[in-house]
Amino acid sequence: MRINPIGNAQFVADIEDVDLQAISSGDFEQIYDAWLQFGVIRIRNQSLDDNALQQFSARFGPLEEMPLGRMSEQDRAKITNIYVTVLSNIRINGKAIGGLGNAEASWHSDMTYVDTPPPASVLLGIEIPPVGGDTYFADQAAAYAALPESLRQRISDLSIKHDAAHTSIGSLRPGYEPFDDPRDAPGSIHPIIRTHEETGKQALYLGRREWAYIPGLSLSDSEALLDELWSYAALAQNVWQQTWQPNDLIVWDNRRVLHRRDDFDNNTRRLMKRCQVLARATDG
Repeated sequence: MRINPIGNAQFVADIEDVDLQAISSGDFEQIYDAWLQFGVIRIRNQSLDDNALQQFSARFGPLEEMPLGRMSEQDRAKITNIYVTVLSNIRINGKAIGGLGNAEASWHSDMTYVDTPPPASVLLGIEIPPVGGDTYFADQAAAYAALPESLRQRISDLSIKHDAAHTSIGSLRPGYEPFDDPRDAPGSIHPIIRTHEETGKQALYLGRREWAYIPGLSLSDSEALLDELWSYAALAQNVWQQTWQPNDLIVWDNRRVLHRRDDFDNNTRRLMKRCQVLARATDG
């Protein structure tokens, strides 16, 4: 197994010459340490079924149920595999087999609208369109380092309320009512500056821009400060682009990076499968 940083990106690495279905505990610890060190790791040529994807993902920690919003118990019971989320534009008999479709997904960190967001996201590419659907990652430790000292001081004791009602493509989640004011958004509150539980490093923790609100500020002051912070979130030198190949697997640290996705032609097919991982008990 070899761990190689990718290009000029200081937060992304390829892990090569490894079969994720046949790794030892020692090999996994090297993978885990690389994930903590870089924030994003890519492992190519991994043909995993749902069980194998779950088993590998669960080595990072207990798995999170897929985000279902306020879905009824009756609808929940229809889901055969609660730990693997299908992301796809494919429709069978007119019905979508997964979420997000072919639309662009804006910059975000996964599920920051809950009290304890999943630290790790594991995404496997299965069917890839010929053009589009690329995923981009932005290093939030580098974004924090780029802030002027005066801005760091200004946000040192501030938090953001992260909207739970909308997806990363702006759709209203099942069971939520529309609203017009970010102050009315449901969701959890987290500090703007996050100290990583395992590495001790600090990073911006912005979630997503849409419907965010900084408690204690007027709406106009909150919007202005969020706009200023987001101007540092995805500086070109701190962004890496993943052009997918079938059987690419990427694991990223939601405490360290933001990600987004390009749109793509809906006449082509894209099929991805994702697991979210809860914090280990030692993470606090």
